[in-house]
Amino acid sequence: MPEAWLTIIGIGEDGLYGLSPAARAALAGAEIVFGGTRHLELAAPAIKGEQHPWQTPFSRSVDAVLAARGRKVCVLASGDPFHYGVGATLSRHVDPTQMHVIPHASAFSLAASRLGWPLQDVVSISLHGRPIDLIRPHLHATARILALTSDEKGPGALAALLVEAGFGRSIITVLEALGGPHEQIRSQMADGFTLTELNPLNICAITVAPLPGARVLPLTPGLEDTLFEHDGQITKRDIRALTLSALAPRTHELLWDIGAGSGSIGIEWMLADASLRAVAIESEPERAQRIARNARAFGVPDLHVVEGPAPHVLAGLEPPHAIFIGGGGTDPGVMDAAISALRPGGRLVANAVSLEMEQSLLALHAKHGGELVRLSVAQAAPLGTMTGWRPAMPITQWRWSKP
Repeated sequence: MPEAWLTIIGIGEDGLYGLSPAARAALAGAEIVFGGTRHLELAAPAIKGEQHPWQTPFSRSVDAVLAARGRKVCVLASGDPFHYGVGATLSRHVDPTQMHVIPHASAFSLAASRLGWPLQDVVSISLHGRPIDLIRPHLHATARILALTSDEKGPGALAALLVEAGFGRSIITVLEALGGPHEQIRSQMADGFTLTELNPLNICAITVAPLPGARVLPLTPGLEDTLFEHDGQITKRDIRALTLSALAPRTHELLWDIGAGSGSIGIEWMLADASLRAVAIESEPERAQRIARNARAFGVPDLHVVEGPAPHVLAGLEPPHAIFIGGGGTDPGVMDAAISALRPGGRLVANAVSLEMEQSLLALHAKHGGELVRLSVAQAAPLGTMTGWRPAMPITQWRWSKP
C-alpha cells in the first residue's frame, strides 16, 4: 500500500500542548502546511515547511492541497476534522488510504464534557456558515442541543429565534474558546439574553423550554395546516400524511413537488430526514415567495424553490427519486415530463380533486398500471343544535413506481 502523503491534524485552542508526539512529528516533517491563520499561529513553533493560510473561496485551497499530491502535506483543522470539518471535504477528493488523520476533541465533545451531557442524548448541529433556522425542527421540550455558531453574533441570533418561536424560557449556555487560556462559560435565559463581548469561537448549549403556544414541530407527517402560511392552496393535513406515506421517503433522495402551492409536501419530506432534498416548482411568484418563507419557518431553508410553469422549468433539474403532483397536472406535457424525468425505481404520486385531473389519472393508470386510491375525510361540525359530518372534497390518488 502506498504511503499516505496527506496528514490531517485536529488542533484545539491549547495549540501544540494538546497535540500528540505523532502530530508534532508530522508537522515538523511536512513540506507544506495548510490551515486557518489561527491554526498556523498556534502550531507555528513546530512547522518547518511552507505555510499556506486558507483562501477564499475555500475551493481554491482544496485545489492547492490536491496540487501538492505526492509531497509531504499537513492540513490543520479545528478539533475533529471529520465532524463538520475539513476532513469530510478533502475525503471527497483523496482516497482514505492516502490520508493519515490525527483527530483532536471536537467542540461538541469538549462542551459535553464541561456540562456533563452524554453526547448520545444530545442534538449536535453546526450552524457555522449555515442558516440558524436549521435548529427549528429540534426544538422540543427538555431537548438538549449543542449548536456550533459562526461568530460572536451567533448566540444572540439564536436567543432571538428562540424567543420568536415561543421558547424564550430556554437556557442558553455559551461556551467560548474551549480548551484554551481564554475559555469561558456563561448562561442566560433566551428572553433575557444580554451577553456581550463574546469570543467568536463559541458553541451554544441549549436546554429547550417551550412556553404555551410554542412552535413545536411534531415528528410525524401531517402537521397542522395552521403552522403553514398559505392562501388555501395546500394539501390538507390528513391527505398530506397519506401522501407522504405513499411517497415513502428514503435517505438521500430528491423529491420534485410540482405545483407546490404552500410547499407543505416538500417541507415535510425534508423534515423526515436531514439527508433528504426537495425542489418545489411553483408558477405563481407570490406563492413561490411564500414557500421560501415556510421553508425557513420549518427549519428546512435548503428547500430549492423553482419559479415558473411546468414542464418548461423542469429541464435541467436533477432527476428525482420521487415526484408529487398536486397542482398543474392537467397542463399539457406535465405528466409526461414527470414520468420521463423520474429515475428508474422512483415513485410518482398525483392527487386529483377535479374531474379533469381524475380523468387524466384514470388514463395514466390504464396505460402504466400502479394503484388508484380514493381518499375521503370528514370532520364533525355543528348541524343546527346538533353535530354532523362535513365531508371534504374527495381525492383520487394515483401511485406509481417506474420500472
